[in-house]
Amino acid sequence: MALATPAARSGAFSYFDGDDDAKISGLFQLLREDGTPVDEAALAGLDRALAERLFEGMLRIRVVDARMMALQRQGRIGFYGEAMGQEAAVIGSAAASQPQDWIVPALREAGVGLYRGMTLDSYIAQIFGNAADPTKGRQLPCHPCDREHHYVVMSSCVSTQIPHAVGIAMAMKISGDRGKACLGFMGDGGTSAGDFHVALNFAGVTRAPCVLICQNNQWAISTPSSLQTAAPTIATKGAGYGLEAIRADGNDVLAVYHAVSYAADKARRGDGPTFVELLTYRVSAHSSSDDPSRYRDEGVTQVWRSERDPIRRFEAYLLGRGWLAEGARAQLAERLEAEVREAIARQEAVGAPALETIVEDVYEEPTWLQREQLAELLAAPRARSPHQH
Repeated sequence: MALATPAARSGAFSYFDGDDDAKISGLFQLLREDGTPVDEAALAGLDRALAERLFEGMLRIRVVDARMMALQRQGRIGFYGEAMGQEAAVIGSAAASQPQDWIVPALREAGVGLYRGMTLDSYIAQIFGNAADPTKGRQLPCHPCDREHHYVVMSSCVSTQIPHAVGIAMAMKISGDRGKACLGFMGDGGTSAGDFHVALNFAGVTRAPCVLICQNNQWAISTPSSLQTAAPTIATKGAGYGLEAIRADGNDVLAVYHAVSYAADKARRGDGPTFVELLTYRVSAHSSSDDPSRYRDEGVTQVWRSERDPIRRFEAYLLGRGWLAEGARAQLAERLEAEVREAIARQEAVGAPALETIVEDVYEEPTWLQREQLAELLAAPRARSPHQH
C-alpha cells in the first residue's frame, strides 16, 4: 500500500499536509478502536499480504512475550520486559523499515528485529546467554542484536541510544550513503533525559536521515507523563529542535505503518529527520521486576488492555474485510506457540559459553594480563548451576 502523493492526499491522509502546530497536537488514525476504518477510501489499496504479515507479527510478539515472562517466573531466565499492548507500535514501525535501514532499539522493540529476520533461536539464545548467543552471554536479557539485519543492541542506560541513532544517520549523510535511514526508538521517559535533547539538536542541525520514534506508553516506570513533562504532547519536543514532528495512534498498526513510512521515505530522499510520537499504553509491568498496581489505577489499564487492544482492533478490521476467518487467530497463536516452545527447548539444551570466550573481542588479541586472569579462572573450583540437569 503506497502512501498517497501530496496532490492526491485527502481524508485521513490530509493530516500530513497540516501545519506544524496541527500535526503536533493532532493524532493520525486509520482504524477506530472497534476496528472500523476512519476513512474507507484511505484503505482501499491496502495489500492483503502486508496486512497478514502485520497481524502475524503482532501476534508473534504477544506469544513470545507471554512465554518469556513464564520462563522468568519459573527462574529459568533472569529478567524480561514485554511489549504487551504496544505490538502495533512495534510492528507498524518494523514494516515501514527496509532491509538497508538501521535499527537502534530501546527496551520493547525486539519484535522489530524478529520482523526483519532475526531468528527466534538467536533471540532466545541471547535471553539465555548460552554458547549460541552472538554476544557470548555478555548482555542482559532483552538486549538482542542482529548484525545481519542491522539491528543494534540496545542500552539499559535510558536515552543513550538516541545519539547513537543520530550518529549513524549523520555518518550515512557524510559518506554519501543515500537511500537509507536510521530508525531510533525511545520511550516517553527517555525524552526527559539529556541525551534526547543533544541528539535532537544534532539531528535538526545536520538534517541527518533518521526517524526518531517515541513509544509514548504514558509511564516512565512509575512516573506518569503528567509528572515528567509540561509539554502538551511529546511531539512538541521534536518541533522545538526544528524537526518535523508527527503523532499517530500507536495502537493502530496501519496508522503507525503509514506515519513511519512517511518519515522513513523522507529520510531516504535526503529531506531530513522526523520525530514520531506513537501514543500507546503500557498495559503490563515495566519489567518482570515491577508491580504497577502499587502506583497506578489498574482500572484505566484494563480499558487499554481490552477496548483499545491493538491486536483485537486489527483482528476486527481483518474479519470485517473478510481477510481473516473466525478462529484463525487461535490457530495462528497455536502455531506460533509451538515454534516458540521448540526454540526454547533447543536453546535451553545449549551449554554456557566457554570460559575462554570471556577474553575474546576485548582486544584484537588477549593481553598477557587477560591470559593470566583466564588461567586463574579456569583453575578455580566452580559450583554447579542449579538449572543444570
